[in-house]
Amino acid sequence: MWRLLFLLIPLLALAYALWHVWCLLPLPQVWRAVVLALFFLCFCMLFLSVGRVLDKLPMPLATAVYRTGTSSLIVMLYCVLAFLLLDALRLLHIVPPSLLRSNLWTTVGLLLVIGALLVCGNVHYHHKVRQSLSLTTRKRVGQEVRLLMASDLHLGYHIRRGELRGWVDMINAEHPDVILLAGDLVDRSMKPLFEEDMAAELRRLEAPVFACLGNHEYYCDETKAEAFYKAAGITLLRDSVATWQGLCIVGRDDRTNPRRKSLAELMEKADKGKYIVLLDHQPWDIGRSAEEGVDFQLSGHTHHGQVFPISLATDAIYTVAHGAYKIGDTRFFVSSGLGIWGGKFRIGTCSEYIIATLQGE
Repeated sequence: MWRLLFLLIPLLALAYALWHVWCLLPLPQVWRAVVLALFFLCFCMLFLSVGRVLDKLPMPLATAVYRTGTSSLIVMLYCVLAFLLLDALRLLHIVPPSLLRSNLWTTVGLLLVIGALLVCGNVHYHHKVRQSLSLTTRKRVGQEVRLLMASDLHLGYHIRRGELRGWVDMINAEHPDVILLAGDLVDRSMKPLFEEDMAAELRRLEAPVFACLGNHEYYCDETKAEAFYKAAGITLLRDSVATWQGLCIVGRDDRTNPRRKSLAELMEKADKGKYIVLLDHQPWDIGRSAEEGVDFQLSGHTHHGQVFPISLATDAIYTVAHGAYKIGDTRFFVSSGLGIWGGKFRIGTCSEYIIATLQGE
């Protein structure tokens, strides 16, 4: 049912947008047909970008198909929202029907507004927001610990080695004591990561790195993803626990795995005398973490919707879809992600990383 809805809803939205574009364009029918055919072709690339077809294409072509297909989804979203607004105003007799029929000014206006929105969204994506967090504990952690935390890098056809290189430089410039990654390091395919040897770039990180899996590692074969983590020098915690100085780091497997261990089972292995950090990609049932005595939980996955108004949906679905939260003595941070899935647009959300300082009270 969910797969059917995933396919049906975008197709209905596409049909609605294309019909309005057909009515709106002040062009001869043949040229309107050409515009609609190009729009439809771009949208069809979306389905190629979530399949295995890309792995059979040369890297530049695969990148172009991925970016075009996923970006067309965002373009369609704002076209649909614009036409819904205009239809509502027309039905309320606030705007005349002629505004939606073969109208040059409406066409130019929509192109300028949506185009400006996408340009600003792309600029905003490339501006990485530095979130600061202060953590205190009664447990012994030694000297102040500087943690850099991030999630959802989504390395792949759209986020290539050149962009990753800039991120590694940015992280090293923060001089963290330890780096924590909350899943979805990989997007949907391992091919671009191995072909561009992105593991070598990650090995330049100057602090120890601990991570858990996300759902996207399962989409691209978690065994290959696990090999990549190892090659990158990252300690991957799959339902396991590691200690680093005054920290006990618990890495929970993603809920995509129906056989993952319960949090109670994992906490049996945790050193309760140390500051317990839980890495759990998806922020579901976060109250359980407080019940089990976790000191801090880092999650991601939501991307905070990536673009408005999808962010409203994530706010409705999750107890906390983005940012800091607290239940009892347990602190949480749900990151909107350093990277992004699909088109590189952040509209009403941000791409971020977190710098947390941990010290005893």
